[in-house]
Amino acid sequence: MAKRVMSLIVALGAVIATFVFLPASTASAAACAPAWSASAVYWGGGSASYNGRNWSAKWWTQNERPGTADVWADQGSCGGGTDPGQPDPSGFVVSESQFNQMFPSRNSFYTYSGLTAALSAYPGFANTGSDAVKKREAAAFLANVSHETGGLVHIVEQNTANYPHYCDTSQSYGCPAGQAAYYGRGPIQLSWNFNYKAAGDALGIDLLGNPWQVEQNASVAWKTGLWYWNTQSGPGTMTPHNAIVNGAGFGETIRSINGSIECNGGNPAQVQSRINKFQAFTQILGTTPGSNLSC
Repeated sequence: MAKRVMSLIVALGAVIATFVFLPASTASAAACAPAWSASAVYWGGGSASYNGRNWSAKWWTQNERPGTADVWADQGSCGGGTDPGQPDPSGFVVSESQFNQMFPSRNSFYTYSGLTAALSAYPGFANTGSDAVKKREAAAFLANVSHETGGLVHIVEQNTANYPHYCDTSQSYGCPAGQAAYYGRGPIQLSWNFNYKAAGDALGIDLLGNPWQVEQNASVAWKTGLWYWNTQSGPGTMTPHNAIVNGAGFGETIRSINGSIECNGGNPAQVQSRINKFQAFTQILGTTPGSNLSC
């Protein structure tokens, strides 16, 4: 009898051990809550996603970043598949999750897929130098883009009274799409007939004849922004791309976009707005902003 009981105990122990130590099947990751926004107000129990994880507010909070403030309770990973905080399989140093954190209120036109599809036009963008420099350039571009578009909200220039002013009739090719057709569009608000001509020629797209493509096709819109960033010095002395990869600093990217309108005391509040966004974006990407932030 004692042997029989002992055998039953041993058998039961084996069953328990098997139950305890068998690898659990992989559960599906939770869906991500809406991306955390520094400007949003969260009440106790409110949820947000940040860096590929869901968070729940313990009490009222605003501008307290999840993972850095005790007000947030970690609810676990979200999104499924690869860690959404990791670089995208395309090789871009900004993941879709991070992109959504940067632009929580963006217009649906400005898709992440449109941006990654546009990267092939300028393979050196955010892909030159150390990992820190690559992330710094991506943050610098997206910070300036955010400033130009109100957080990727505006697709076209809001002041319609300016529209007829962007036709330089002295150009031999004129303004075939109409005098008022070359207003600001896209992430860096491409404007003027000569810029549409130059960008279109570089990208192999007829933007002079059909500038509306920039407000109708997300990939085209992103390509025009990357065209300016990588090839144009504007009122500055270097391209924004070179300003970052050669160590001139974020301030020189501002100069290349708006020159004395903002730099050298032209509008310090606007400069600081760009810097603030750049610092926030470098933090999201886990890199440092470097030196020479202002112009």
